Amino acid sequence: MLINLTQNKNFKLFKLISEVAENNNQSVFVVGGYVRDLLMKRQAPTDIDFVTEGSGINLAKAVAKEINPKLTVSVFKNYGTAMFKHQGLDLEFVGARKESYAEDSRKPSVETGTLEDDQKRRDFTINALAISLNKANFGELIDPFAGISDIENKIIRTPLEPSQTYSDDPLRMMRAIRFASTLNFNIEEKSLKSIQTEAERIKIVSMERIMVEFNKIMLSEKPSVGLKLLEQTGLLPLI
Repeated sequence: MLINLTQNKNFKLFKLISEVAENNNQSVFVVGGYVRDLLMKRQAPTDIDFVTEGSGINLAKAVAKEINPKLTVSVFKNYGTAMFKHQGLDLEFVGARKESYAEDSRKPSVETGTLEDDQKRRDFTINALAISLNKANFGELIDPFAGISDIENKIIRTPLEPSQTYSDDPLRMMRAIRFASTLNFNIEEKSLKSIQTEAERIKIVSMERIMVEFNKIMLSEKPSVGLKLLEQTGLLPLI
């Protein structure tokens, strides 16, 4: 499936990033929430995530230099990410990666991976969508987990086994409920049962991170949807 980006307000930016990546012999893709909201015709978020099969830090620095040599690039070496602000946008670049988790922490061990590896580590199929900015297939939608179908059917579903997804990073349980509440989607039955099973794992997440998601639920059009799901899954008394 090809996405026509020529009418996108960030088209010039995407073309510039495409050219810089090609000059660096790197691949580059737009991923995550920006792609989801673009396909849903929602208001585009001001943060855009890019994945490259190579160094995200090097690509971010090269793009920033091309835009304006005076731009400040924030680098997070532990995660292989870098970001900078441009025309009201937060642009984040990350090298494609695999992740593995210890039982008592939601901070992953990271190793270099492919775009496919990176899509597998995403929380939900609707957030695992990618659009290629590479010259050979510019605008091609890469959807290995039928995220488009889940958008059409309004379903929250995990790319991998839900028990693994939620156990690895328990904050994703809050995110599932937040998306169900803000997007008016249904959480897939298997996924909902896994949240009930893994609910106790929420205890390893900081209250600050939990409250960010809780506040987003409360700011949704019908917060009662999220509150009922929090109660139904057993998360509400735990938080």
